[in-house]
Amino acid sequence: MRLLLPFLILVPGIAMAATFEPPTPAAQTAAAEFWFAVAAGCFVAALAAVQWMVQRR
Repeated sequence: MRLLLPFLILVPGIAMAATFEPPTPAAQTAAAEFWFAVAAGCFVAALAAVQWMVQRR
């Protein structure tokens, strides 16, 4: 019991977690903006294709 009490007192201090620090976002590059524009264009084209296929049905 003499050894258990100091151990139980120290354990919560060891188990305490550090505070959460959210990561800082990186700046968006020109290449990322380009590929986002390409993906957005493909998405709009896919929506137009689906609309065209459904309309003919």
